[in-house]
Amino acid sequence: MTTDRRYDIDWLRVIAIGLLLIYHIAIIFQPWALFIGFIKSDDALEGIWKPMTMLNVWRIPLLFFVSGMGLYFAMKKRNWKQLFIERSKRILLPFVFGFLAITPLHFLVFQKYYNIPLSYFPHMGHLWFLGNIFVYVVVLSPVFFYLKKNENGRFKKIISKVMSYAIGPLSISVLFMLEVALVKPQLFELYAQTWHGFFIGFLAFFFGFLFVYSGKTFWQSVSKWKWLYIGIATILFLIRFTGYESISNMYITTLESNAWILGLFGIGYSYFNKPSALLSYLSAAVYPVYIIHMFVLYAAALFILPLDLHPMLEFLGITVFTFIVCFLIYEFILRRISILRPLFGLKWKFKSVIQKKLKHI
Repeated sequence: MTTDRRYDIDWLRVIAIGLLLIYHIAIIFQPWALFIGFIKSDDALEGIWKPMTMLNVWRIPLLFFVSGMGLYFAMKKRNWKQLFIERSKRILLPFVFGFLAITPLHFLVFQKYYNIPLSYFPHMGHLWFLGNIFVYVVVLSPVFFYLKKNENGRFKKIISKVMSYAIGPLSISVLFMLEVALVKPQLFELYAQTWHGFFIGFLAFFFGFLFVYSGKTFWQSVSKWKWLYIGIATILFLIRFTGYESISNMYITTLESNAWILGLFGIGYSYFNKPSALLSYLSAAVYPVYIIHMFVLYAAALFILPLDLHPMLEFLGITVFTFIVCFLIYEFILRRISILRPLFGLKWKFKSVIQKKLKHI
């Protein structure tokens, strides 16, 4: 069965990971960086956190939505057994390897920077996201395969009808509000290794699948109403940003988060659903870069912060260092060494290597 490649979804994934890198670098320059295990600059740049407060309510949920969409496309050409094997290779293997060999690296750099005795400490770190995704695949696959089997059934027709209205996609926010009411997170943006992060990811992953499952109606709606969603999100952000605590609360933030995301889906579908050589390269690179970026940015901080430059120069230096070194590691090591590829979520090339060798025999 052939499937149409959705380039806009690929672009959103690439952009979201790029923003994630900048977001993590910005944390280094916040007074509270040490409290969440980041190296902290002695010179704060609290001003750069202002735009980050706009990003932090949708950047991670967006990735969960996109992951749910990706599972829909993966299921179109695989049965449950093939899907489980493929997702184990692409998600579980890099997660386990990263837990043991990658996340301990940035903790070692942290120890080095603060002259703490070096010790090996395996932990999930930023790879908690992969662990969550794999659990969602295992738990939700039976439901998704049932829906796939009944793709012409009544449920899909109802969902498609709901998605045809501007309020339809945004109505899912009710369940996100229920999550906030039940879990009671300290902060909406505390996703990493929290029950709030787990359940909001679960909902986003589920609805990401459901959005694509519902058919073209969803995409036509978000394309048509994209500026309405962006407008709603902007107004709610400005209320939150100006600190009107009595108006802006986490229930309203769920609406803001989903409005940003739906607006981005609409913009992507309208303008970015086109193939390009750059996208092909970045789409393959973004997963391994996500896996290694924390070690690289900690290393950047280790080298650049002691230079005692102006804090904005330090921020720019760490950003440039992180992006360039991540690119070099991906291009010249991870992409080219066959045995490393599956450990960083890249497609396995063992078969093609063996076939090439057999041709020369």
